Amino acid sequence: MPRTRIAVMKLTERAAGRVRELIDNTGKPLAGVRVGVKKGGCAGMEYTMEWTTDRKPFDELVEHDGARVLIDAKAVIYLLGSEMDYKTDKLASQFVFTNPNQTGACGCGESVNLAPASGDKLEALRD
Repeated sequence: MPRTRIAVMKLTERAAGRVRELIDNTGKPLAGVRVGVKKGGCAGMEYTMEWTTDRKPFDELVEHDGARVLIDAKAVIYLLGSEMDYKTDKLASQFVFTNPNQTGACGCGESVNLAPASGDKLEALRD
């Protein structure tokens, strides 16, 4: 029996709505928002987000309610099982990630320490 392919990341309704709103307000034809990770910050890694006009060959596509988020192929191993949300409070509005691969974070919340996803999760992604 074939296994079900899992999604790399989930988007909440708030995140999907904000992604759609931002893309609609650019006035440009965009493929979506590309999410990735890079080395940096005091905890070791930072999430990245950028506009993209194209889908790279190994990007993973996450779609929810019309919002398109492309996951950089190099980040999949760190983002597998994550949820992207959009939160607003008195002082800030921002995208936030709930990531089961996060092993730590800096005090200011700008950077995280991420471990690669386990082999069984990666196998489920390949199916």
